[in-house]
Amino acid sequence: MELIFATHNQNKLLEVQALMPSHITLISLQDLGFEEDIPETSGTIAGNAIQKVAYLKKYYDLPIFADDTGLLVDALGGEPGVYSARYAGEGKNSEDNMNLLLEKLTDNNHRDARFVTAIALDLNHKQTLFEGICEGSILKEKKGSQGFGYDPIFQPKGFHQSFAEMSQTEKGAISHRAKALFQLIAYLRDVN
Repeated sequence: MELIFATHNQNKLLEVQALMPSHITLISLQDLGFEEDIPETSGTIAGNAIQKVAYLKKYYDLPIFADDTGLLVDALGGEPGVYSARYAGEGKNSEDNMNLLLEKLTDNNHRDARFVTAIALDLNHKQTLFEGICEGSILKEKKGSQGFGYDPIFQPKGFHQSFAEMSQTEKGAISHRAKALFQLIAYLRDVN
C-alpha cells in the first residue's frame, strides 16, 4: 500500500519510516516534489492535522495522512501547544524554542507536561483521526543529542532519560507519535 505522509520535517519522516511495516510504502512530499508550505492555522492539534490532509487532497488522489504534535506544559496553561514548532517566533529554531520554555519555567518546580500527537488519515475519501499522548516532565537543562524538537528537555514518565538520550527504538516504543502511529497501522491492517 502506498501512503502519502504530509510533512516537510525530515526528522519526523525518518522516525515514522522506522516504525512503518514493510508492506506500507511511505511517499514523502519531497518524493512528490511538493515544496509548498501547508497551512497550520487551526486552534487545535487535531485541527491542524485535518487541515494538512484536506489541503493535500486538492492535489493528490492517494491515501494521505498528516500529523501535528504539541507539547503542553501544565504550569504554562498548556503552552506551547499548537505553537510548539514556532514558540520562540517565526524564523527561530528548536534551540530557541527550548531556551524560551526553560526560561519561562526557571523558578517553577511544577514541570508536568505531555506531548500530544494527532494523526489524520484520508483513505478512500473517509477521514479518521488517531491520538497519542506521552506524559512526562520538563527537565531543568538539556540532556542528550538524539531526536529533535523538545526531546532534550522532555523526560517521559517512568524513565530517567530525556527523549534525546534514548535510541530511536527506545523512543519509538513509548512516544506520543508512535502511539498514534500504531493506531493508524492497526486501522490500515483491519481495513485491508
